Amino acid sequence: MKIAPVTNSIKPYKGKWGTEQAAHLVRRTQFGAQWDDVLYFSSLSFKKAMKELFKNDDIVPAPPVNNYNDDKYTDEEIAAGQSWVTATKQSGMNVGRRKNSLRSWWVGQMLNQQRSLREKMVLFWHNHFSTEINKVDNATFSYKHNALLRQYALGNFREMLAAITVDPCMLKYLNGANNVKKAPDENYGRELQELFTVGKDKGSHYTEDDVKAAARVLTGFRIENKVLPDAHGQFEPNRHDTDDKQFSSFYNNTVIKGLKDKDGANELNALLDMILQQDEVSRFICRKLYRFFVYHDIDENTEQNVITPLAKTFRKNNFEIKPVLKQLFESRHFFDPNNRGAMIKGPVDFCVGLCRECNVVFPGDADYVYQYAHWYNIQYAAAQMQQNLGDPPNVAGWPAYYQVPVFDKIWINSDTLPKRNQFTDRMLTGGFARDKQKIVIDVVAYAKTFANPGDPDALIDECVQRLYSVPLPDKERLYMKQGILLSGLQGKMSDHYWTDAWTKLSDLTENVNRKDVTNKLKNLLQYLMALPQYQLC
Repeated sequence: MKIAPVTNSIKPYKGKWGTEQAAHLVRRTQFGAQWDDVLYFSSLSFKKAMKELFKNDDIVPAPPVNNYNDDKYTDEEIAAGQSWVTATKQSGMNVGRRKNSLRSWWVGQMLNQQRSLREKMVLFWHNHFSTEINKVDNATFSYKHNALLRQYALGNFREMLAAITVDPCMLKYLNGANNVKKAPDENYGRELQELFTVGKDKGSHYTEDDVKAAARVLTGFRIENKVLPDAHGQFEPNRHDTDDKQFSSFYNNTVIKGLKDKDGANELNALLDMILQQDEVSRFICRKLYRFFVYHDIDENTEQNVITPLAKTFRKNNFEIKPVLKQLFESRHFFDPNNRGAMIKGPVDFCVGLCRECNVVFPGDADYVYQYAHWYNIQYAAAQMQQNLGDPPNVAGWPAYYQVPVFDKIWINSDTLPKRNQFTDRMLTGGFARDKQKIVIDVVAYAKTFANPGDPDALIDECVQRLYSVPLPDKERLYMKQGILLSGLQGKMSDHYWTDAWTKLSDLTENVNRKDVTNKLKNLLQYLMALPQYQLC
């Protein structure tokens, strides 16, 4: 739980900079706190660490490949191991396989992310501009949509908004391609305002007539080349409503003049300019960023002292995203101790983060079939915990990011908490196996990365430091030492029994000792990951 009072200051952070602060930054801006990353960031000055966070953010990953040929189906157009995003044919046999390939590939990007904010921002924008892979039912469209989110993740919000509006994936998902002058479809015009720009907080007062007028502005767009890799949004003048469009007093009674022929497409620019003139847009986006990266509760002090200055920065910089995020992550408020461990990990963060934190080794690119299979195992585990990557429950995204008053508490219930524990238990024991390829936490290799694993107190302290964002009571530490690491050993208060057992690991003939140490390490991590504190970041 968050403890008051909190420093509601957006002024630059001037406090201590070390592993504790770096771990908080990494946990919130990447998937899991991979300890090499924490040590790297903490070794830099605060200024250089922030610069690094926004570096390496323009790398375009190789697209997903055909990993799906098997004894039941062979893709005759795309060779095994080659990217299917260039395919010109889509069938009932390959579309489902390509959708799963895309989901797997996306998890792979998270697992192998750079020391950058971009990958976490892709998930943020996926939740904001929500689309569903299964509903769109075109893997190429969904991949192009994902690429668009990556392109603009740290760029300009207005440019992203314009691109999203005519993106084939969004045109299909929210019926934009069916929006014509004789039968205007209000779906995208409504969500453009309610979910993507001005929101529905107390400062948003657009009307039902504004939804209808926006729908008329947006008439005429369709999808050119519905399956081909060069599919794109196309404006069709004869489908466009050329009459003037009147908006309410919320939009200063603006009239968007109806344009004819190809000029009709320019009405979109007029619509976006009109919407973005409303201060509520910048506040709404900054609230969503805040709830995703800092904390769900925005009280009056936070609204005035954090959201308002962030929104001002957003407008001042012509809706560039990076200056807002830099101001937030460099602030005293972000590093306030009360903001650490105040959020429940989302399932994707939980599953991917565990693999990154515990250095789980996945098959390499040469073994792409097994690689994608194991990436999919992680995706499927998160989906079982109610965050199906690529398929939010609806256009509003996952309720944990917006549902008042519970927010992230939605992630934990009688169904999902046992599944979280089952996932960590499995990753510590049998793991996931396919043929001879397995992903599992190698507990001995993991412990060897610690500073002093032979000292039971130091081992427990570093486990807590790496895996937790909140303190652990001394009684828990004592139990882990005596009840787990020293259990079954003569004289449980004598640390040297664990030290001796650890030291003997180098002796390959000590099979019984190796098994005992391995089991104790598994039990230690299993216990740590079962405690409520492990659910927090």
